[in-house]
Order: sequence, then C-alpha cells, then structure tokens
Amino acid sequence: MRVQDLQSIRIKLASPEEILNWSRGEVKKAETINYRTQKPEKDGLFCERIFGPSKDYECYCGKYKGIRYKGVVCDRCGVEITKTQERRERMGHINLATPVSHIWFFKGVPSRIALFLDVPQQKLEGVIYFVNYIIEKVDEEAQKKILKEIEEKFRKKINEISRGKLISKEQKKKGKELKEKFSQTKEEILAIYPFQILSEIEYRKFSLKYGEIFSAGTGTETLVKIFEKINLKREIKKLENVFEE
Repeated sequence: MRVQDLQSIRIKLASPEEILNWSRGEVKKAETINYRTQKPEKDGLFCERIFGPSKDYECYCGKYKGIRYKGVVCDRCGVEITKTQERRERMGHINLATPVSHIWFFKGVPSRIALFLDVPQQKLEGVIYFVNYIIEKVDEEAQKKILKEIEEKFRKKINEISRGKLISKEQKKKGKELKEKFSQTKEEILAIYPFQILSEIEYRKFSLKYGEIFSAGTGTETLVKIFEKINLKREIKKLENVFEE
C-alpha cells in the first residue's frame, strides 16, 4: 500500500485488551543493559524474551545457536530463536500501579477533561500532578445540618447580646462582627460543591472545619472515581435538551 493511495486515517486509543493482545510480555524492570554482561536485563526494557534476541538465531543463555533452531523457544531463558529484526516489531506492556491521565485528554486544546468537569485546565493539571485536590462528592444533608447548627448558634449569641434594653457601642460592634462571621461561614459552606478544585492549604482548612460535608482526593485515581459515577447517556440528553431550547 502506498501513502498516496490512502484516503483517510483514523487514530484511536487502544483498549487494555488490544494492548495485551499485541504485547509479547510484561516489562517489570526499568533496567536496560547489564553493565557487566552487556546483555539486556531480563524483564527489562530490552528483554530478549519479550522483544526477541539481540543476536541472530541465538538465545539469551546460549543453549541454541544457528538458523536450524529457527522458531524454537529456549526452555531455559524463554527466548525465541529468530532474527534480531524482530526487536523492531515486537511490543511489550507495563501494568500500571495506579491510573494515569492520557495527554490527549488533559493537555489538548481544549482539555477534554477540564471541559467536561468545567474546571480551569491549569488547576486540573495540579490535581493530576498531586498538587491540588478535587472534591469528589458533597453530602447535601450534612451541609444543611451544619448550616442549621451555625444559624442556631448565631441567633443564640445575637439574643444574648441584645437581651438588655440598652445596647452599648461595644455590643453593637460585637453583633456586627458576629453577623459578618456568620455570613462568611455560610458562604464558605455553600461554596463547597462537586468538582471544586482546592489548593493544599484550602483543602486542609476545609477538611478540618467541614470534613463531614465533602470527600476530596488528588491524582488521576480520584478523577477515575469521579468519571465512573457519571452517567454519560444522561449528560448527553441534558446537552441535547439545552441545544433544543
């Protein structure tokens, strides 16, 4: 097939099943070449068992040498007797210890993840790189309960201040300060919402004061949890309704 004969090309992400199907083995070490033997490390990035022999028709341990053993898999080192050219074509895989974000989706323009969550891309990168925190869910019942408790405390203190017939300037000042504090606290609580991104300082502050209201996390693992809970069909329906209006 010639390049000029191509009419279109489609690029897509490979599924885990497709990757495992293409792979010839799992890479378990970050090592490449052993400095003593000058041979590829077993289970490393240049592993002969996975990618093929480093010498034509010769296995890693040297038990099989020569074209007459072509296609034989060594029972000692597990290397197939074939040409070194195989190393250019074979693929291995790595089992990730934790999920990662694909650069197409978080650094593209526009960032698909940031767009979907309706958050700034720079702040989202902070979550992916374990700098910022993102709120996974908010317990609305706990939020209402805390607001009610704070309101009751505020009313009680205001009643205590204004109990007498005459209110001094100091009491008026104290009452004003209480109102401002209540207003600020109320705004803080109502400002806690799903997918809100917090800095480490904000996260520590909010978790100490209102930890029972929300749960938050950092890293791609948290983003995976968020996306697993999202009903895509329902979100598509919402958007269709918006466009119809």
